Amino acid sequence: MIFGPFKLVLKIISSLFSLALLYFGFTVFQIWNTSHDHATGDAQAILVFGTAEMNGTPSPALAARLNQAAALYRAQRAPWVVVTGGNRPGDLYTESGVSKVYLEHHGVPATRILQGFGDDTWQNVTTSLGVMNSHHIHTVLTVTDPFHEYRAMAIASSNGLSPQASPVPTSPTLKGGLWGYYLKEGLDVSVGRIVGYGTLSSWTTGVAKVYPAVGGQ
Repeated sequence: MIFGPFKLVLKIISSLFSLALLYFGFTVFQIWNTSHDHATGDAQAILVFGTAEMNGTPSPALAARLNQAAALYRAQRAPWVVVTGGNRPGDLYTESGVSKVYLEHHGVPATRILQGFGDDTWQNVTTSLGVMNSHHIHTVLTVTDPFHEYRAMAIASSNGLSPQASPVPTSPTLKGGLWGYYLKEGLDVSVGRIVGYGTLSSWTTGVAKVYPAVGGQ
């Protein structure tokens, strides 16, 4: 009898661990499933999530996202393109600024490009809301790497947008080992859905930097 309470505690811990593992596994499946979803409908804007730039030049991953955004714009899937992403300490350029110049060089008029900033996915969306609201934009095609699509859409939805998936099929990340990306996304989404994506952002990035009020015409 002395071991009864101990066994009960172990059983409870084991059950909780099994539930957590099941929840995490289901989350990873949702992320994987969304990464293969390609919306065919139109939207009011193409929302491009930022990633690294290299001294004024888009990284291969960012260039792939921007190329897809330009293709969607030329196909008249949306009349606006929203670029996002901030900069790291010491950087001379922001990801969104580099993205804007790149899109202009690839045929997207400057007057059709809106700008947000941010150091992570949550901030990419929230720093863009003001300029999107000023143009009455509510529906967006979310352009990002496939493994990132689920979280990007979830954060867009939690901020009042109606997102449609447009993962980048030519992303250079697809050539590497994707399991690490999916596991990290699984952890981020699992925690974010419980504590809130905004809270998770504050834990990982701290207070967002103040960027200039820009956003196109």
